[in-house]
Amino acid sequence: LMLLALEPDEPHTVESVSRRYDISRNHLNKVAQTLVQAGFIDSQRGRGGGVRLARPAEALNLGRIVRATEDNFHIVECFCRETNTCVVAPACGLRDPLDEALAAFLAVLDRYSLSDLIKNPATSRRMRRLLAV
Repeated sequence: LMLLALEPDEPHTVESVSRRYDISRNHLNKVAQTLVQAGFIDSQRGRGGGVRLARPAEALNLGRIVRATEDNFHIVECFCRETNTCVVAPACGLRDPLDEALAAFLAVLDRYSLSDLIKNPATSRRMRRLLAV
C-alpha cells in the first residue's frame, strides 16, 4: 500500500512489487486479494493491468487496514472463547490489561492514514532508493 501511495501513477503488478520487496509472489497474491476484497486496492487483469489504490491515500485509514488484514487479535489464548483451554482464565487478571492495550494500539492506528506514512519527502526519497529495481 505504501508503494502504491508513493507511486500512484506508476503501473504496479504483483510480480513487480514482489521483486522490489523481495517477497514471495504467492504470498503477495494473497495479500492483494485481501486488499481488493476489503476495498483498499483495485486490480485489473491483462495487458496494462495491475493494482492501484482504490481511494486516495488520505482516505485509507491504518486502523481499518490492520483490522481488515489481520485474521484475529487473539494475543493470548483466552481472547478466543471457542478455543480457550486456559485453566486460570476465570480468575486471571491479564485479559483486561491486554484488552485495553489492544484497544490503545488500534486507537493509535486509527489516527493515521496511508498518506501519513509517506508524506515526509526525505523518507519518501529514501524509500524510493531502497525499492529501486
